[in-house]
Amino acid sequence: MELDILNAGSEKLILTLTGIEANCTIRDIKKKISNQKKSLYPERQALRLESRGKSLDDKTVLSSLNLNRGRNLYLKDLGPQIGWSTVFLAEYAGPLIAYMIPFTRPHLLYGDNANLPMSYVVKIAAGCWTLHYMKRILETIFVHRFSHSTMPIMNLFKNCAYYWGFAFFIGFFINHPLYTEPYFGKVQVYFGLISFLLNEYGNYSIHVALRDLRPPGTTERKIPMPTKNPFTFLFNYISCPNYAYEWYSWASFTIMTQSLPAGIFTLVGFYQMAVWALGKHRNYKKEFSNYPRRRKAIVPFLL
Repeated sequence: MELDILNAGSEKLILTLTGIEANCTIRDIKKKISNQKKSLYPERQALRLESRGKSLDDKTVLSSLNLNRGRNLYLKDLGPQIGWSTVFLAEYAGPLIAYMIPFTRPHLLYGDNANLPMSYVVKIAAGCWTLHYMKRILETIFVHRFSHSTMPIMNLFKNCAYYWGFAFFIGFFINHPLYTEPYFGKVQVYFGLISFLLNEYGNYSIHVALRDLRPPGTTERKIPMPTKNPFTFLFNYISCPNYAYEWYSWASFTIMTQSLPAGIFTLVGFYQMAVWALGKHRNYKKEFSNYPRRRKAIVPFLL
């Protein structure tokens, strides 16, 4: 059969595909479009039944769609794409450098004060910062399995500006030669440090549990459930414990350093992760009819 591919914005004809079989998937159609329009590689395409409709899943078979009336599909160009792994590596390597620049106490930033003694808290904070972002880099390489292989390239610049900018902002104040230690001294510092380390491990545990839900090379989705690892118990109460452990970690870092910039970073991060968690929570409930009803999105019993 023939299949007309229309522009989702202008509804003008882009091209007509011929010899299409009913058992073709949306992914097959994207490849055929790409063969004729080289710039429109499959990851750059979103195909829809209606110009403003929902994007069709790559695994959807044409025979399952109502294409008898005109046999049209609408294509939205998602713009240049970049691999998720590349994005994450750029996002997470940058903050290491941006934070460590003020840690070296350059005279350009701090003038003559750069030679003042460095607090033990500052050194612990640098170690925690390095641990967090090295963990993220290693997880990107060895743990994460992505349901989508790419994302719009403009998101790279936006995300890097966020992570790199906050890293320098936080690093500038914590590493400042005139930085003052927390009010409650070592009790506050080591309480925050222990809490930070525990929550970092909890975050890693959730990432491994989510990885194991998805067989290699697939986009299969299952209901996340607690495993034998006790740090996965939060799945009993919330849909996104990885986000919960993340903001717990930064709240602990804020307590440990008693730093206002770190506190701002924690609040902004919590807001963004709450938005993501609420979206994922809604999707889970739509996708799985037997999804646990008592679960919240990111804050047990509340949100």
